[in-house]
Amino acid sequence: MLVIEVTNAREVVRQRIGPLGSRLIGKVVDAEAQVEKALMQEMETAFRDFGIEARIYSVHGPAMVGRSHLEVPIHVREERVVEL
Repeated sequence: MLVIEVTNAREVVRQRIGPLGSRLIGKVVDAEAQVEKALMQEMETAFRDFGIEARIYSVHGPAMVGRSHLEVPIHVREERVVEL
């Protein structure tokens, strides 16, 4: 199982939408959700190309605590099933 924590979602969204749109981050735009959605699309394509079947989840809540613990209050935002 892989766990990927995006640590610069706000910066990525700022680069994509520019300075005017960056004022909306946190108010209208959920930076983490937007970046995770884009990553899920890319991963889905790559997995299909490699013949990998998987479930990819975008969840709200889990947080890394140091390097050895993961807090896991899970609220699933989106789920995709990749099938061949």
